Amino acid sequence: MHKRRLGRTDLVVSQICLGSMTWGQQNTEAEGHAQMNLAFSRGVNFIDTAELYPIPPKAETQGRTEKIIGSWMKANGNRDKVILASKVVGRSSNTWFRGGRPSKLVRADIFDAVEKSLAKLGTDYIDLYQIHWPDRDIPWGSNPTRVGAVARRADAAAAPAGETPVAETLAVFEELVKAGKIRHLGLSNESSWGVMRFLFEAEKGAGPRVASLQNAYNLVNRTFEVNLAEVCEREEIAFLPYSPLAQGYLTGKYDHGARPQGSRSQLFNRGQRYETPNAAEVQLEYNELARCFGMEPALFANAYVASRPFVTANIVGATTVAQLDTALSSAEVRWTEEMQKAVDAIHQRVGNPCP
Repeated sequence: MHKRRLGRTDLVVSQICLGSMTWGQQNTEAEGHAQMNLAFSRGVNFIDTAELYPIPPKAETQGRTEKIIGSWMKANGNRDKVILASKVVGRSSNTWFRGGRPSKLVRADIFDAVEKSLAKLGTDYIDLYQIHWPDRDIPWGSNPTRVGAVARRADAAAAPAGETPVAETLAVFEELVKAGKIRHLGLSNESSWGVMRFLFEAEKGAGPRVASLQNAYNLVNRTFEVNLAEVCEREEIAFLPYSPLAQGYLTGKYDHGARPQGSRSQLFNRGQRYETPNAAEVQLEYNELARCFGMEPALFANAYVASRPFVTANIVGATTVAQLDTALSSAEVRWTEEMQKAVDAIHQRVGNPCP
């Protein structure tokens, strides 16, 4: 398991990061512990979570995932061996995060989030604290293939009414770093403009420099490559892709319309991002390509993400130890030029059906 530096920080993370969003909903505490045990026995040292988790978000389950990670670290006495990433929600109308009111990226809400996360995780600090999504009115994921009209304003630099300015949010993170509650700032579901704005404000002294970016990236969504790949490369920002299996659609289990009992798509109605027109046909084509190379589709899809030169750590997720074993094995796959040419040939025809 190779280790890589996280942006410009002093953190050195494993090339695979263990995602956790199923723990506390699809997975029990014991199952979450078993996944962490396996991952760390294979050289993983990096766990990603969020105050939002588990998924799907619900008031009665919110925060369970962080508690499961906290109980595992307490049982093993290994906090110093774990590089821990969590997230604060962006602007949300859901009221259960803040005790009955909507949430924004303002001081009171960010401090409320981090204190609750620290308590649930049973730790004094979080290594990488990420903004889960922006406090701006933009498409989910921030990198669509089509964008509607953008309202013009007299002062183009000013934030629209009700939007928390980036500099204001950064100032809060500066307080958290100085207080020792977090070590580094990361972004998630962010656009090229958003990343550069955070960098611009940091250079002016508003707060800490962004260390990482966590966006969706997989065979059916390569929108990161359009602009953000250059941003992250030139600005030395670590890229932490999530959803390498496109919520399971690149495992082959949903091929030809199948919906296995107990699968996420069968349990929850949350797969719209990967159920766009023509998506099923494209997913099937990639899955069949994997089989042509003698590989399980899940192994192939994870190996593709892990092979990209702009990826620092691939965030993998699983609901079974067997699935996690496959994901971890992707770090050992030798990605060939023939594989890349075959993938690019499909992408040239179909583009990004699931941005």
